[in-house]
Amino acid sequence: MSTVLHPTATLDALLTRDPVVPVVVLDKAADAIPLAQALLDGGLRSIELTLRTPAALSAIERIASAVPEIAVGAGTVLSAAQARDARTAGASFLVTPGATERLLDALTDEELPFLPGCATASELLALHERGLRHAKFFPAVAAGGIPALRALGAPFAEMRFCPTGGIDVASAPDWLALSNVLCVGGSWIATRQQIADGAWKQISEQARAAAALRA
Repeated sequence: MSTVLHPTATLDALLTRDPVVPVVVLDKAADAIPLAQALLDGGLRSIELTLRTPAALSAIERIASAVPEIAVGAGTVLSAAQARDARTAGASFLVTPGATERLLDALTDEELPFLPGCATASELLALHERGLRHAKFFPAVAAGGIPALRALGAPFAEMRFCPTGGIDVASAPDWLALSNVLCVGGSWIATRQQIADGAWKQISEQARAAAALRA
């Protein structure tokens, strides 16, 4: 049975719920609840809704209210205002594609778990200096793929990652086999076209396959 994640849950709790976190772009807020239910029916209990469309904040609010078993995160957070709006809408966690000192300060102020993006050792060192121990490796494939993340694991042994970008159902197990990977982000589970078509059964099937992935 799915359980509601406590709002003060740590990143470890969030990132180990499932092997894959669906990364989703929603064009219509009305699709939010059926999408969340389709993912839940497939066995996935987290979602990253990117703040790339006007519908995103309303979609987060609807999922947080109607499907509390899903931990709904706000992705593509680029500013303090977006972080604040996402928290107000009911987001459980925040995800960024990269990180600056100003953005990291803003994320910290919101007192929600957050996953900052990084692609290089220098960016990772900046996160490490702030005491952060979790990051989104993005764009995962374009930034060097598995060899790059494996190499980063040597000097940053305490860091744990959610690689995102270019990963699919075929390559996900190889990423999950890395000792420093807790989960992966996956846009293949619920594509923009599938959502527009209302292909909820197909999305549930893809979610079920993703939930079954293990290192």
